[in-house]
Amino acid sequence: MDNTTNALNWFEIAVNDMDRAKHFYQVAFGVHMDDMNMGGMEMSNFPADMGNGKVSGCLIKSADRKPSTDGVTIYLNANPDMSEVLERIQGEGGQILLGKTQITPEIGYMAFFIDSEGNKIGLHSQG
Repeated sequence: MDNTTNALNWFEIAVNDMDRAKHFYQVAFGVHMDDMNMGGMEMSNFPADMGNGKVSGCLIKSADRKPSTDGVTIYLNANPDMSEVLERIQGEGGQILLGKTQITPEIGYMAFFIDSEGNKIGLHSQG
């Protein structure tokens, strides 16, 4: 991997209830997500232009995927300022574990929340 390649290529957030999870993320991030089925899995894709590097991912409902607060943590792009995203997350029933917290002035801010399905997700923004 060279310095121009993103370390993250794709991510999947496990869900139990696709309609509930899709609504939660569309409202929290103000995006439209497109649905697809592939190999018996229900998927709803985040827009690729949500982040700077065209990396994207999806919500996924599958017998072998389970929502969790343990394991790998992904950080979703909440630029330019995550405050509004955090408010919408709470408004949709999400639980804020760590509110907007500065990492450093150069790196920006982080936060953690539990989504509608029970996943622990990180946020990052510059402001």
